[in-house]
Amino acid sequence: MSILAFFRSRGFRLGLFGLGLATLGLGAGLYWAIFAQVVNDDRGFENTLKIPPLMQFEEPEKGTKAFDLVVSKGITEFFDGKPTETWGVNGAYLGPTIRAKKGERLILKVRNLLDEATTMHWHGMHVPAAMDGTPHQNIDPGEEWTADYRVTQEAGTMWYHPHAHGRTATQVYRGIAGLIYLDDDNSEGLDLPSEYGVDDIPLVIQDRLFGEDGSMRYQIRSGAYYGDEILVNGTHDPHVEVEARKIRFRILNGSNARIYHFGFTDGRRFQQIATDGGFLEAPVDTDRARLAPGERVEIVVDFSDGESCVLRSFPEGPLWDAVGGLSGRTMNQQFDIIEMRVKPATRESHRIPEKLNTIARLKREDADKERPMVMGGMVINGKSMNMMRIDERIQLGDTEVWRVQNVTGRSHPFHVHLVQFLVLDRNGRPPSPLEAGWKDTVLLHSGDAVNIIMKFDQYADPKVPYMYHCHILEHEDM
Repeated sequence: MSILAFFRSRGFRLGLFGLGLATLGLGAGLYWAIFAQVVNDDRGFENTLKIPPLMQFEEPEKGTKAFDLVVSKGITEFFDGKPTETWGVNGAYLGPTIRAKKGERLILKVRNLLDEATTMHWHGMHVPAAMDGTPHQNIDPGEEWTADYRVTQEAGTMWYHPHAHGRTATQVYRGIAGLIYLDDDNSEGLDLPSEYGVDDIPLVIQDRLFGEDGSMRYQIRSGAYYGDEILVNGTHDPHVEVEARKIRFRILNGSNARIYHFGFTDGRRFQQIATDGGFLEAPVDTDRARLAPGERVEIVVDFSDGESCVLRSFPEGPLWDAVGGLSGRTMNQQFDIIEMRVKPATRESHRIPEKLNTIARLKREDADKERPMVMGGMVINGKSMNMMRIDERIQLGDTEVWRVQNVTGRSHPFHVHLVQFLVLDRNGRPPSPLEAGWKDTVLLHSGDAVNIIMKFDQYADPKVPYMYHCHILEHEDM
């Protein structure tokens, strides 16, 4: 048979038809796996959301708050009748929320009752290097360590977690983490929901793997830890009652590696009012909020229609961009997070102000230095972590631009200690209004290049360094 005759033959046409069906089937399967299937679709939202208590403190003198943090093991029942071994701060899992105001002095005594060394890092806080709680400030079993510093930054939502070299991922996974609420005169003067746990609700989002007996399992997939169950404030299968008015949520991605793309199942829009380091200049109307590990966002949602809905993490981007989710690039799958059950309002809704903040924009032309930061697998600028090496030296008072590039095949969140920065551009384009505020962690997908600018104007130490790293915790440990 000639080649021409073969292409005209019935067998070839049937083969081509079969290939087309197979392609359609593959496409449908990918669509289901990424866009349609909810990984945890058996949720009944049976459990009332736990709200972390506000941490108690002593006031040795006016303007000073002294907090005691005890890190220890405990038992938590995520599932009825199934006790789980966990770690926490002042409790069995997670820790209470620290609340402070700009200008106050904080004395934070951390006691380690574990059988391994730990640290306590104040993520997003501007603190002296010796108080930063990095691997350079190890707390051995049975020992105590005290951080003592003054709050010098604007209102925002920060958090605390261990930063022990080689053990950060497993210690956070077991439950050591908590929130820090910062207030200032500006925040207290804004007409925003602000009653803690009522209309100003913290949501610490974490994914976890569990065994049939309720035990938490630490299993590395695609170079990091990904779970198939969602905990919110340590609550499995949660719901929260909210009044039929505007409600503020402060959301922390406290997961080891998973990236979330939050929105509501009924498509309702909301206002984003803050990024990692504080308020945006004005609310931004949106229907999605993307958070990488370590990032925070504050949103205000209007429930005045009285309709209940579910906060869900959706796939980000078109089908073929999201295929990497199945291979572990971002684990970009769908998860139901928490059900919002709406009840009648007991008071009028807040009127969200049109202006939230004034941000003094740093200009690239005023930068004293520019530095490349190339993220390549487990290394930055070709180097892995070495406790005895200083990689960059910065002059106190300088403004710097760092060009952060992701040359790997997966997404990485880049975190800088000590400072908050502004995103100048992303892949040559101005930043989205959703990331136009102060940040300390920025997500870079594969191939991204982001220029960030920051001023190092508060602290310097001749002996103790600050850190910068990927905030996928398994990568951070490297």
